Amino acid sequence: MSLQLPRRAAGRRGLPRLLTLPALLGIGLVLLAGCSSASQDEWKRLAMPDPATLEGESTLALWQGAWIAALVTGVVVWGLMAWVVIRYRRRSDDEIPVQTRYNLPLEIFYTIAPVMMVVVFFSHTVRVQNIALEESACPDNIVEVTGQQWSWTFNYGLGEKDCDFKEGEGEDESGTEGYAYPSYTYEVGTASYIPTLYLPVNESTRFNLHSPDVIHDFGVPGFLMKMDVIPGRVNSYEITPTRTGSFLGKCYELCGVYHSRMLFKVEVVTAEEYADYLDTLVADDRESDEPLLGGANAITQAGLDDPAESEGESE
Repeated sequence: MSLQLPRRAAGRRGLPRLLTLPALLGIGLVLLAGCSSASQDEWKRLAMPDPATLEGESTLALWQGAWIAALVTGVVVWGLMAWVVIRYRRRSDDEIPVQTRYNLPLEIFYTIAPVMMVVVFFSHTVRVQNIALEESACPDNIVEVTGQQWSWTFNYGLGEKDCDFKEGEGEDESGTEGYAYPSYTYEVGTASYIPTLYLPVNESTRFNLHSPDVIHDFGVPGFLMKMDVIPGRVNSYEITPTRTGSFLGKCYELCGVYHSRMLFKVEVVTAEEYADYLDTLVADDRESDEPLLGGANAITQAGLDDPAESEGESE
C-alpha cells in the first residue's frame, strides 16, 4: 500500500521563476557598473574605511578574509541545498522519496567542520589583535590623551624623550612621578571648540589614554582602531600613519549628556610640519611641566591621585 498524493495541475509555472534570478543578477551588474571609483574601492574593502596606518592594514585583511570565508561557506551550503532539491526532487505526482533519518558520517562532518572554522577564525583574530596592540620599546612620539566630559586634550612632549620610564601612572624606573618628556605643550578642546590632533607621517606614535571622570573611548575610523579611556587606569596603543591627510575622530562610549560633542580632528602631516606645529603651540604660551590630565570642568573619581576627593566632586 502506498500513499497517493493529489495530482498537480499541468503547466509551466516554474519557467518564470527560473528566469527571475538571472534577471536580478543582470540588474545588479548594471547598477554596479555605474558606481564611481570610490564606491568600487568601498566594495573591494567590503565597506571598511581605507586604513591610513600600518596596523590598520592587518585589520582590513582580517575583515576581508572573514567575509571571503563566509561567502565561500555560503556558496557551498547553498550549492548543496540546490543539488539536493534538484537531485531528489519528486518526479511523479504519486512518488514519496526514501525517508532517511540518520546519516552518521554527515552528522560528524557538520559538527567538526564548524568547530574547525571557529578555531581558524579565532587564531587569525588573535594574530591581528597582537599586531594592533603591539608596542615598541621606544616609539618615535608619545602623546598623552585626556578624555573628559566633554572634549579632548592632546599633550605633546617637548625635549629629549626618556624611553625607560614606566608606563601606567607616569612613573620612571626609580618609582618617582614623571613622564616620558621633561615638558609638554598642549591642545585643549572645549564644548564650543573641536580640537585637532597632529601626527607625523611614517613615524610611530603611542597614545597614553587618561580620564579624570567617566569611561570614554578614543577612536579614529581611518585608523581602524579605538580603545577605552578608563578613570584610574592608563590604556595605550601605538600607530604608524602611512599617508598624510585629514581624518575625524570621536568618543565611542556613551559618557553623558553631551557625548555627541566629544569630537576631534586629526591631521597627519610631514615631520617638518609636525615640528612647526609644536613650535606654534609653544609660541602661544601653551606649555607645562606635566601633561594636562583634566580640565577645569572635569569630574574626579574616587581612587585617583587625591584620595581626599570623593566621587563626583569637582576639581
